[in-house]
Amino acid sequence: MLKRQIGRLGYEGSVVMFGAASLGGVTQEEADESIQYALQHGINHFDTAASYGNAEVRMGPIISKVRGDIFLATKTGQRTKKEAKEEIYRSLERMKVDNVDLLQLHAVGTIEELDKCTAAGGALEAAIEAKEEGIVKAIGITGHGHDAPATHLEALRRYPFATVLLPLNYYMYGLPEYRAAFDALMEEAGRQNVAVRVIKAIAKAPWREGEDRRYATWYEPFDQQEIIDACVHFVLSFPGLAGFASAGDIHLFPKIVDAVERFGSMTDEEASRVLNSIAGYTSIFGSPTSIA
Repeated sequence: MLKRQIGRLGYEGSVVMFGAASLGGVTQEEADESIQYALQHGINHFDTAASYGNAEVRMGPIISKVRGDIFLATKTGQRTKKEAKEEIYRSLERMKVDNVDLLQLHAVGTIEELDKCTAAGGALEAAIEAKEEGIVKAIGITGHGHDAPATHLEALRRYPFATVLLPLNYYMYGLPEYRAAFDALMEEAGRQNVAVRVIKAIAKAPWREGEDRRYATWYEPFDQQEIIDACVHFVLSFPGLAGFASAGDIHLFPKIVDAVERFGSMTDEEASRVLNSIAGYTSIFGSPTSIA
């Protein structure tokens, strides 16, 4: 399994993160099988969140036993210090661990949300306090939507976050405004040695009304191996990128791992040919009307 440095944290993490978003909707046995599959394939970077239903509970039985061998990240979506601190402690309890390597302020995709987190008495204060207590080793930030790159760039001006996590795929990077904002973020992240990790690498489009939602993702993902290969090639070929989160559905996970393990077998030209030929490929976040 290919590994890369997670910014300035001194840890080599697998380039594909085990994204636990859908674990709350599966049985404990299914969750155990998926986590074991990840470990067997050399994945040591696990990313979850307090808001993923029972995902942290599903992770607990195995994660608590291998805690010293993995990089464990979770998130709080709370915006006040009090609520965020309570959620951090609850996450540790649910996963049966004493600490996490990374605590991320979750879904901070606009300046308005960033203002809430960084205000006096905001969630950032809880994260800093948790770090001082040793239950959180580093602090990061995540965000969805077209405004995420500009929002995270501003976030890095306000606080030295160790990581950012935001959308990147072939279609979104092809949008001129998104590309400019993402490139600006990458430049600043490089200066600060911030780990840039991305999501939605294999996202195709929003689910159409009435469509059979055959995967546990809130958007329609790609599921053909060649297209997943091309998507993975695109993000892993991106200069300075630390890694990407797998799509939450446990049934897509083996295909994503397979693509990562064969990374390098596809050329840039082949990947572009595949991705340019897809009908209905678009942003899952709608029209980019408010990019900062």
